[in-house]
Amino acid sequence: MKNNKDQAGQAMIGSVLFVLLAGMLLMTGSVNPGVRSSKDATSINSSLSSFHLAESGVEDVLYRLKNGLTVSSNEVLSLDGNQTNTAVTDSGNSKTITALGNITNYIRKIQAQAVTGTGIAFNYGVQVGQGGFVLSNNSGVIGNVYSNSSITGSNGSYIRGTAIAANSSALSTDQSNDTPTSPSNSINFRNTSGTQDFAQSFIVSTSSPVNKVDLYLKKVGSPASATVYIRNDNAGKPGSTSITTGTLNSSLVTTNYGWITTTFNSNPILVPGTTYWLVVDNATQSSSAYYVIGANDDGYSGGQSKIGQNGGTWSATSPATLDGYFKLYLGGLYSTITGVTVGQSGVGNAQAHTVTNSTIAGSLYCQTGSGNNKACNTSQADPVAQNWPVSEANIEAWKAGAQAGGVWNGNFTATTSTTNLGSRKIVGDLSLSNNKTLVVNGTLWVTGNFTVSNNTSVRLGSGYGAGSGVIVVDGTISISNNATFAGSGQTGSYIMLLTTSPSDSAITVSNNAGTVILNAQNGTITFSNNSGAKEATANRIVLSNNASIVYDSGLANQNFVSGPSGGWNITGWKEVE
Repeated sequence: MKNNKDQAGQAMIGSVLFVLLAGMLLMTGSVNPGVRSSKDATSINSSLSSFHLAESGVEDVLYRLKNGLTVSSNEVLSLDGNQTNTAVTDSGNSKTITALGNITNYIRKIQAQAVTGTGIAFNYGVQVGQGGFVLSNNSGVIGNVYSNSSITGSNGSYIRGTAIAANSSALSTDQSNDTPTSPSNSINFRNTSGTQDFAQSFIVSTSSPVNKVDLYLKKVGSPASATVYIRNDNAGKPGSTSITTGTLNSSLVTTNYGWITTTFNSNPILVPGTTYWLVVDNATQSSSAYYVIGANDDGYSGGQSKIGQNGGTWSATSPATLDGYFKLYLGGLYSTITGVTVGQSGVGNAQAHTVTNSTIAGSLYCQTGSGNNKACNTSQADPVAQNWPVSEANIEAWKAGAQAGGVWNGNFTATTSTTNLGSRKIVGDLSLSNNKTLVVNGTLWVTGNFTVSNNTSVRLGSGYGAGSGVIVVDGTISISNNATFAGSGQTGSYIMLLTTSPSDSAITVSNNAGTVILNAQNGTITFSNNSGAKEATANRIVLSNNASIVYDSGLANQNFVSGPSGGWNITGWKEVE
């Protein structure tokens, strides 16, 4: 019996030990996966945090680029006690941005590529519109010139490249009043002192050189020839400013109506939307020798007729709603190159319809010419006008980018030795003088005038890298007395000053300028007294007194950082090892 009891007790103890061991094994099996799961969750969280930290580093640099803030080759960003190091490398007009996140040794790396958003090609050292290019007194261009009008030089002027002068746009009737064929009304003038002269106002629709005017005239008796003016408007009547003139030849006018042509002596470009006056100016009056112009009643919506005396009193016609018959022609002008030394060492061509009194190193392509060092090669057709390098859409995008950076109301004058400006619209003038330095860190839009003088400096911030920046001005730009300009310091970086002004003094430059691109596509740039630029584009350009433009080949592919509106475009974004 005892042995049986002992055996039963041992069996129970064994069972208990087995149950305890099994329980311990079960507990161990359930605890280990939990520990592993906890470790895995920690790893995932650290890795994700490293990833987001790296992305934050890239986003920080892109924000700085878009807002014109300074960006160095290595940026450090701190978030929640952790840091990411972001490397920025330049390659032409692009930047590679690489950020590394490292939390508890879980490393993630993000890389993005960004390129500047506005590419502009300046293919010529000088590009000129229909206003033409004038050089004198040893001034010139180191580079090529393309003009949509004539190139006129004197006194040692030169172009050390190729010079091309394109004909203006084809002749077209821009404004006319000529129906019905038999005029329903007429206006007599030159018959009395109060009706000595005739005037008709008009508004052109396109910007092009004025060529000639046709008037639908007949005469009574034998009036003398008259002068035909285009004049400005002064409160609804002809003003005192003569835009251009021509001669109305009396011998061409008969006693029956006919279209009589007057060609203008000069060919200025008329501005669309501006009121001008055609004035037929007679020296005397006579009741037996006068002119009659065909007219209709309110037949021309763009203007009105008046009679009176040029420079004196003007009165309404009778009835007051009459309009004289006329046709105004724009364009159709041949361009010339005159008095310029073109090219050097056998390189550098000249091409225009007419070339006179010029020395050409390379080939001379023209239809007519005289006084040159070689005969015209007539095998090439006349060159045609070139489009502007900068569009209105480009300008509006730059303005939007500047305004997105904030608005300064009133004139802005730099008062400290160094002034930093990010993207901004300045509603007023911007002035810089007397040894001051302006560092431009974003696109600027100045609604007034921009004046830089007296040993001042304007340069781009280092954040532009190899990119270029722009200052847009609605008024005029004046640069004088050793004012200088520079890019960011990297090769290929420039600053462009662009004005939308149509003024004859849209940009004036004297005594140095530096690494700057000047653009006045609506107006005139005037260089004098040893001043210069890297490139100039304008409707009209005048160089004198040793001024020079030295073209840089890098300008053929320029990229402008346009500011907060998206001057830098992201072309790639990925995780790298």
